[in-house]
Amino acid sequence: MFTGIIENVARVVSLKKEGENLHISCSSILAREFKIDQSVSHNGVCLTVIEVNNEEYTVTAVKETLRLSNLSQLKVGDEINIERCMQLGGRLDGHIVQGHVDITASCTDIQDEGGSWKFAFKHKESEHFTVEKGSICVNGVSLTVCNSKEDRFSVAIIPYTFENTNFKNLKIGDNVNIEFDIVGKYISKMIYKDF
Repeated sequence: MFTGIIENVARVVSLKKEGENLHISCSSILAREFKIDQSVSHNGVCLTVIEVNNEEYTVTAVKETLRLSNLSQLKVGDEINIERCMQLGGRLDGHIVQGHVDITASCTDIQDEGGSWKFAFKHKESEHFTVEKGSICVNGVSLTVCNSKEDRFSVAIIPYTFENTNFKNLKIGDNVNIEFDIVGKYISKMIYKDF
């Protein structure tokens, strides 16, 4: 479980295919604190640390993860938002994030709002939905929905989030990972389940 509050932006240093899997090696100042078998969120995707070497570490994404997320589009040098798993007994600053990406969305618009930014995203219609002022996780970042529509939404980004996540690198047309709010997913399942 995660909160969607990004701790660091890691840089991809190598990508290695092995069968259908992709081993992703990154550099981060947090790597020295990582342990083998630890869960770390990468652009909102929960991945297990399999190797640590000073300030570099490696995780593996399997075929299903690559199909559902933007991790299959990574290149050496790309920046990834990372967050270690939530600690019990601490404050929950963002919202409950599982690290299980539901879908990708395409950035359709970026507006400079004179000190903040508004990013718009479009995704395929699905059984999941957004609600105005509800929570959403974009590339692992806990955000509040505005302009909620059936297949699109916007988020407002404050300067701190812009500078300390990979939002500063996003361009129109880029794909991001989306995890819809867990409570909304359960409600959707209850309403639309087959009887």
